[in-house]
Amino acid sequence: MESENETRVSEFILLGLSEDTEVQPLLFALFLMMYLVTLTGNLLIVLATISDPHLHMPMYFFLANLSFADICFTSTTVPNMLVNIKTESKSISYGNCLIQIYFCTFFGGIDAFLLTVMAYDRFVAICHPLHYMVIMNPRLCGLLLLVSWMLSALDSLLQCLMVLRLSFCTELEIPHFFCELTQVIQLACSDTLFNDLVIYFATGILGGIPFTGILFSYCKIISSIMRISSHGGKYKAFSTCGSHLSVVSLFYGTGLAVFLSSAATQNSRVSAITSVMYTVVTPMLNPFIYSLRNKDIMHALKAISY
Repeated sequence: MESENETRVSEFILLGLSEDTEVQPLLFALFLMMYLVTLTGNLLIVLATISDPHLHMPMYFFLANLSFADICFTSTTVPNMLVNIKTESKSISYGNCLIQIYFCTFFGGIDAFLLTVMAYDRFVAICHPLHYMVIMNPRLCGLLLLVSWMLSALDSLLQCLMVLRLSFCTELEIPHFFCELTQVIQLACSDTLFNDLVIYFATGILGGIPFTGILFSYCKIISSIMRISSHGGKYKAFSTCGSHLSVVSLFYGTGLAVFLSSAATQNSRVSAITSVMYTVVTPMLNPFIYSLRNKDIMHALKAISY
C-alpha cells in the first residue's frame, strides 16, 4: 500500500529561475520578448521558404523544418512559464509534466538530426556538385526527414515510459522552469539506475552519432575546399557553410555548457539558468544567423514584407 501511495503523484512544483518576487516581472517581460522574437523569426523563415520558388531546394527545405521544430521546442516550455509567473502559480500536473518531457526530448532530438542532415546536404553540394540534385532528390529528402522524426519520437516515448515506472514521494519541487527529464528523475524514491543508463545510452546514440556525422561531413568539406585553387572559390564554398556551422556551434556549445554545469555543480538552479541558452536563446538566434548571412533568404523576407 505504501508503494501505491508513492506513485499517486498529482502535480509537481516548478521553482523557476528565481523565487524573488521582485524579479518575476522582469523575467516575464524578458521571456515574453524572446518568445515573440523566436516565433516571428522562425515563422518568417518558414513562410519565406514556402513562398519563394528560389528557396525550393533541399537546404531550405531542411531549414524550414528546423525553424518549425524550434518554434515547437520553445512553445513547449516558455508559455507555461509565462502563465505560472502571471498567475503566481508554480504547479504543473503530472500529465502535463510528462507531456513537456516528451516534446522537449522530441524537438531537441529533431534539431540534432536536422543539423546532421543539413551537414550532409552541404557535403553533397560542395564535394559532389554535379550530382547534387540527383542525390538530394525529393524522395531522399522526405525519407531523411521522416527518419529524423521517427527516431526522435521513439526516443521521447521511451524516456516517458521510463519515467512512468518511477515512484515519487513527498518531495516534488523541481528547481527548473520546466519539467526537465533529469530533474524529474532525481525526485524519484525508487531506483533510477535503469533510467540513467537509458538516458546515457540514448544520448550517446542519438547525440553522439549525429555529431560524429557532422564532423565527418565537414572534414570532407574542408578537404574538398582546400583543393580549390582560387581564393574566391574557397570563400564562396566556405560562405555556404558559415550559417550552418554557426548554428551547430551554438546548439552543441550550449548543450555542452548545460552538461558541464550539471556535472560541475550540485546547484540545480545554476543548471536551470544555463539551460535557458539551448531552450530559448538558441532557437531565437537561429533565424538571425541564417537570414543575415544568406542573400536568398533576405530577398525572400523583403518580398514578404512588401
